Amino acid sequence: MCMVQEMYLDGWDNTTVTLTWALCLLLNNKQVLKRAQCELDAQVGKERQVEDSDINTLPYNQAIVKESMRLYPPGPIIERETTEDCDVGGFRIPAGTRLCINLWKLQRDPNVWPNDPQEFQPERFLNGHADIDMKGQHFELIPFGSGRRMCPGVSFSLQVMHLVLARIIHGFELRTPTDADIDMSTTLGMISWKATPLEVLLTPRFPSVFYM
Repeated sequence: MCMVQEMYLDGWDNTTVTLTWALCLLLNNKQVLKRAQCELDAQVGKERQVEDSDINTLPYNQAIVKESMRLYPPGPIIERETTEDCDVGGFRIPAGTRLCINLWKLQRDPNVWPNDPQEFQPERFLNGHADIDMKGQHFELIPFGSGRRMCPGVSFSLQVMHLVLARIIHGFELRTPTDADIDMSTTLGMISWKATPLEVLLTPRFPSVFYM
């Protein structure tokens, strides 16, 4: 029971962090937010809220989640331990060595992401990187890790993030109290928390009956 509870709480932290960064990025890139809302209005309409079954029809909204997790993986560093001697990048690594993989660096590497890797561009996942997913098979984007030790809750986490973010974008206009750009500073630690609180003002886009 304790193990299940710990997995649930860890998963909730990671989901919260990702949603926070996604909202920050959207608020700093209003043209992306507008395009996402247009896609939702066209595919879902204005008479009902987004459902799980809609997610596969929303490629741009899916790209927003991918790009958010590329720039701000919830856990910026993952650890692995070698089970046998191996060579990595010309270095001899003996068995039993603990390795730290810097996802923050990997997922912003200009050799892997050549087009402005520091910039928020969901469109990159509609073009040259369209086939990349986040389930550990494409090593340029592994926010949940990879292999047998990857996050066991990856499918549930992605389902929640896609649905919650899509419902917020679809149902509300978003802005900050001052309309100023959001500070994107992070804390240091095992989870990439935002260094300062995020304040967002939500204005309903539809009549009140829509939210019932």
